[in-house]
Amino acid sequence: MKKNKTGLPAGASLAQLQRYIGETAQKRGFHKQRALEKCLILGEEVGELFKAIRKEEKIPVGRHSKIGTISEELADVLMYVCSIASFYGVDLEQAFRDKDRVHARRVWR
Repeated sequence: MKKNKTGLPAGASLAQLQRYIGETAQKRGFHKQRALEKCLILGEEVGELFKAIRKEEKIPVGRHSKIGTISEELADVLMYVCSIASFYGVDLEQAFRDKDRVHARRVWR
């Protein structure tokens, strides 16, 4: 698989992404964060995503707010979700597949 500038192979699976994020967090010292810290930061990142969406939808946001793009904030959220999953030993790809099977049996309106 071809690698891009970050070292993550193009077209990487969710499992590969999760491993890459774990390796990168280790190199950058984020592996020292406790689960609670990771969860609180995830909450902050979701808030930043909401601000980016508000900006895109032309809903007023505080003048002094630093607002990233929707894609940047979604990437941050994904990084923290993967990091929390790894902290608890959850194979996120398998968890998704398992949950998707549950949803497939559910009757949706």
